[in-house]
Amino acid sequence: MKRLFILHILTLLPLIGSASVLEQQRLAQAIATAKTAQAKGFAIARMADYRDNGWKDSEAKMKMILKNRHGRTSTRYLRVRSMEVPGDGDKGLSIFDRPRDVKGTAVLTWSHSLKPDHQWMYLPALRRVKRISSRNKSGPFMGSEFSYEDIASQELDKYRYRYLRSQRYNGKDCYVIVRYPAYRYSGYKRMITWMDKRHFNPQKVVYYDRKNSRLKTLTFKKYKSYLVNGKNFWRPGAMFMQNHQTGKSTLLKYKFYRFNRRFTKRNFDKSTLKRLR
Repeated sequence: MKRLFILHILTLLPLIGSASVLEQQRLAQAIATAKTAQAKGFAIARMADYRDNGWKDSEAKMKMILKNRHGRTSTRYLRVRSMEVPGDGDKGLSIFDRPRDVKGTAVLTWSHSLKPDHQWMYLPALRRVKRISSRNKSGPFMGSEFSYEDIASQELDKYRYRYLRSQRYNGKDCYVIVRYPAYRYSGYKRMITWMDKRHFNPQKVVYYDRKNSRLKTLTFKKYKSYLVNGKNFWRPGAMFMQNHQTGKSTLLKYKFYRFNRRFTKRNFDKSTLKRLR
């Protein structure tokens, strides 16, 4: 039965070079033959990480729609930039363009695997760069239901994993795994993730706070594939975060994804925050 399962998985993997196919075969076998729930959970997460490795850098436009518990909405427009860093976490930059009260605000993130992320915010009204405390990453990102912890890249070594079950979600066969943050100051006790078996894209994440109460749910919609450097990468067209404790929600809509922007570390240096346009 395991042999048939492995063959089924391999028919779904994109052919992007013999070395890549061999590595994906090895990772698929690790999922199918894992002896413990912890080993299987880690193998699934490792496959997802491998499948999304090698895009180098990207840029997109984002529309952020905030809704309060009474249903009133406000909208913000921003640009988001990202760059892979070999051997470490990704770097990310969010630049707000509209409306006027947030125009020019920028948030810079240096994600890390085994140490706390570094984050800074540029406040144009004060012409000042503010360091975001590594112990306060559970705070809301620009008033949204996403935290500063959420906008950092989800590096493999940041969590411990456990496989829960297989389940259909939104018409897709998914692995359901739980992640436990290794970082002591995380705002979460655990996160349950539905990962589709075909492309290893997250479909839904349920977050539990430090008291282990259900806090919020993130759903991913309208995935689209982009061919970058000979490999297919999937990106969501929308992400919806519902806070179950406050009744608030945030919808992120993405468009105009572009890759190979030739960003360098200088594009993600905190000294450049004041000069962003």
